[in-house]
Amino acid sequence: MSITVNTKYVEDFISKMQLASLKKKVKECHDMLHNKTGEGAEFTGWVDLPVQYDKEEFEKIKIAAEKIKRQADILIVIGIGGSYLGARAVIDMFKNPFRRTNKTEVIFLGNQISSEYMTSLLYHIVDKDIAVNVISKSGTTTEPAIAFRILKDFMERKYGKEYAKTRIYATTDKEKGALRKLAETEGYETFTIPDDVGGRFSVLTAVGLLPIAVADVDIDELMEGAALARELYNQPDNEAYKYAIYRNALYKIGKKTEIMVNYEPHMHYFTEWWKQLFGESEGKDHKGIFPAGVDFTTDLHSMGQYIQEGRRDLFETVLHIKNSRAEFIIKEDKENLDGLNFLAGKSMNEINEKAMQGTVIAHYDGNAPSLIVDIDEITPKNVGELIYFFEKACGISGYLLGVNPFNQPGVEEYKKNMFALLGKPGYEEKKKELEARMKF
Repeated sequence: MSITVNTKYVEDFISKMQLASLKKKVKECHDMLHNKTGEGAEFTGWVDLPVQYDKEEFEKIKIAAEKIKRQADILIVIGIGGSYLGARAVIDMFKNPFRRTNKTEVIFLGNQISSEYMTSLLYHIVDKDIAVNVISKSGTTTEPAIAFRILKDFMERKYGKEYAKTRIYATTDKEKGALRKLAETEGYETFTIPDDVGGRFSVLTAVGLLPIAVADVDIDELMEGAALARELYNQPDNEAYKYAIYRNALYKIGKKTEIMVNYEPHMHYFTEWWKQLFGESEGKDHKGIFPAGVDFTTDLHSMGQYIQEGRRDLFETVLHIKNSRAEFIIKEDKENLDGLNFLAGKSMNEINEKAMQGTVIAHYDGNAPSLIVDIDEITPKNVGELIYFFEKACGISGYLLGVNPFNQPGVEEYKKNMFALLGKPGYEEKKKELEARMKF
């Protein structure tokens, strides 16, 4: 097991009676999830996905990834939310941010609506060979649909319609939707988003696996780690449930904001994936822990003061990677003008570790408790386990909270308003109503 949860810096905040009550309820939540008797059960295919995935499509993904690497300098992944965050999180964990090699670069698009970003991207790729992986269950989600319309036109002008279609890969619904229809009409190579796996739980499907494979991350090892996690977290007493129990116990005593903390820059987008996973799963019925994220030690110089002495309704979950993939030793300087010779002979990893330990203790003393998720090291196998760890914890935590963790009814409201204000047919009355209320 590569993941353990250290609760030493939260135990003084929570009563044994609270923990006992939640532990008892976890057994019910576990049975609801595994017996598919809880709300949203139709979207719990991710539970057994690490062993029950489509092996034929998995091999097809690896073949397509090799093809893309041969034909393209850049793969542009078009998607939003769960259609890109998981893949970006995993890819960022393994890429060197400064090295430009002959490998295919993976760029993400369709996760915002920015003319400046789009213009810069088109300028960047004008003399590059590109491939596109468009990811959408429906094909009509506004942000990726706009991006794909523009990139499709760009590619057809660059390569011609017939050749362009060999460079477009669609990950979408198995049978229905605008993107499925277009893909079949145009002849794009397609991959399937399973009906029983929601977007924020989809990183271990073709949604995440194709771009991850193009980035040369071993997806066999990724799935092996997730399969191990499925086995480890298959009983009511496990580390993932421990995390769910303690965060809910903290919520019950008024700790309503959870800040995920990482101490490595390559973990930034893992935090972004986690924020969507828990925010979209739990933020319902006016309930839920608000998920936030910080990159330490960087954000200790911007958010540290607030966490130390601001409102006391928050707690932290620290991602602690015990073994780094690199080592850099601080040398002695004869002049010692910066006064740092006391660090000579120490590695930056040791300094980072002591910064983490000192911060946890300081925040604990300031009434901001910390859960610490210990991870042995960042490998594809361990990352597969880490992904499943948080997915399983999220499902259980949502049930503990008393919400359906597998739907997202609230995200439709802004879309209706946006469509009306943009003049989409059928929204005429809504448009008049909103324009009368606008104060911009």
